[in-house]
Amino acid sequence: MIPVTKTFLPPREEYQSKLKVIWESNQLTNGGELLFQLQSELKGYLNIENVILTTNGTLPIQIALKILAKKGEVITTPFSYVATTSSIVWENCIPVFVDIDPEYWTIDENKIEAAITKNTTAILATHVFGNPCNIDKISAIARKFNLNVIYDAAHCFGVKYQGDSIFNFGDVCTCSFHATKLFHTGEGGALFSRNDQLYKQLFYSHNFGHDGALNYHGLGINAKMSELQAAMGLSVLPYVGQLIAIRKVLVDKYNDSLFFHRIRPIKLREHTEWNYSYYPIVFENEEKLIEAEKLLNENEIYPRRYFYPSLNTLSYVTYKEMKISEEISKTILCLPLYVSLELTEVVKISNLINSVI
Repeated sequence: MIPVTKTFLPPREEYQSKLKVIWESNQLTNGGELLFQLQSELKGYLNIENVILTTNGTLPIQIALKILAKKGEVITTPFSYVATTSSIVWENCIPVFVDIDPEYWTIDENKIEAAITKNTTAILATHVFGNPCNIDKISAIARKFNLNVIYDAAHCFGVKYQGDSIFNFGDVCTCSFHATKLFHTGEGGALFSRNDQLYKQLFYSHNFGHDGALNYHGLGINAKMSELQAAMGLSVLPYVGQLIAIRKVLVDKYNDSLFFHRIRPIKLREHTEWNYSYYPIVFENEEKLIEAEKLLNENEIYPRRYFYPSLNTLSYVTYKEMKISEEISKTILCLPLYVSLELTEVVKISNLINSVI
């Protein structure tokens, strides 16, 4: 069987050596030695100043919205994982969808201004499959209308834009360290902000609002990463460069093997150093996608319709047509991509798809 992804697991003995530290300290959470070590190593690896490690990748979005969106209207993309929209609704904000760019699949920056009202408080945009939004244009719009910018960068570990870490853009940037991601802690995530004052607020918000043991800065929630998660992260991090290199070879093989006269791959924004986190292709229509998926499944190959459906069609939001997002979501398929995938398997997958298109 060939799944769409497989979790990379580091050598067991390397993870177990980290567990020894936990057993010796008898501290499983609340800012232990391993968490602080992972925090330090990530700052160096990513060239960032501030990072808050969290227990999953959704709570960072919710915390950022709680602080910056203030129950207002949040301009967002309909083409993302459901957590992007559900977090907005969960925090009692109103999602205002803006359609996506037909080439880059990120929010169409040229349509944002028309969606802004007196109730707009923030923009929540997704760097889709690690492909950056038009950050410069979004920043200019945010300054013009005094809006906060939150980036859902769940797929972006290791991505650079204009020579800088993608996490250094926006008022707040979030990432997922879920087991399916390039870098993972089993479950986990992070908050990033270059604004020191905002960083402090984000930090106490992820730890019940604590100001020491007995006092409180303000409202907070429990989003802390455990030592067990940090141990996994410390075990995976040394391999990230190798993982990216292997994934690049696989992506190059897909690019060489697929026929692109009736499908198209992701188009990366200029000045992007990508992490090869996913391999999505768009078919000419949904019927061809379904036919290809059926043939692949018959050969025990299981790609994923990711992202589907378009988030503006969810039952708990007010529907407004997003023509491009709805079309892309119906015709996009993520092909298997993981470090143990064989080049011969990439060729097999490609040949099956070629036989359909």
